[in-house]
Amino acid sequence: MSTTFEGKRALVTGGSRNLGPAIAHRLARAGMSVAVNYRTSRSEAEDLITRLDTVGGQRHAAVAGDMTKPDDVEAVVSQTVTALDGPIDVLVNNTGPYGMTPFMDMDEDEWDRVWDGNAKATYLATRSVVVGMQASGWGRIVNISAVSAFVRNRSIYGLAKAAVGILTEELALELAPEITVNAVAPGQILESLEDLGEFAADWAEAVTARTPAGRLATRAEVAEIVYLLCTPAFDLVTGSVIPVDGGLRLPRF
Repeated sequence: MSTTFEGKRALVTGGSRNLGPAIAHRLARAGMSVAVNYRTSRSEAEDLITRLDTVGGQRHAAVAGDMTKPDDVEAVVSQTVTALDGPIDVLVNNTGPYGMTPFMDMDEDEWDRVWDGNAKATYLATRSVVVGMQASGWGRIVNISAVSAFVRNRSIYGLAKAAVGILTEELALELAPEITVNAVAPGQILESLEDLGEFAADWAEAVTARTPAGRLATRAEVAEIVYLLCTPAFDLVTGSVIPVDGGLRLPRF
């Protein structure tokens, strides 16, 4: 399935590392101009833009800013509109710092970092782009949740990602009919296994064994779902949280 989005402009928050580049690349392949937001990873973001420039003739940009700070968010959106020569049509709220320290051992700084980076950042970015989407009569917002939202042993990260799911449903009601709002909830992503080795030495084997599909999702597969949610085939899908987890979230006795 392929839909051309030439003339559409996308902002991918937290887009310079991990899942972000895969999403940015897929949207660029569909014809969108893409702005990649980053907080500290400037070189990675600029390298990504160089790669995106080889995909097609559309304009791309790297935009710095902390998506948990209202002033930064407004600046990111303003710079994106200027760089891409028009309002944002597609917002992918990909910012989502991780943390799973038990609540009784967690300090307030970790709570704020994970909660603000997931729930608050999603709210602030969405609030900043909807005026342009409503004016044009079309918009797509895709939030990145996680399978951790469906379980109860992922501490503040699971709580924050569950909040992203509820926020997705609330915003779908509030922003209809011009804008659809959905979320994608990946399970463990294959390319990110190395990042989680510090939490458990046998993480890779354990999570694969508990995934009914027998393998883990790839970044490209998750990015494809993000793209599909922007296509006409999904015009009537809004307020949904779509797991891409091979069945990992399903309860077992």
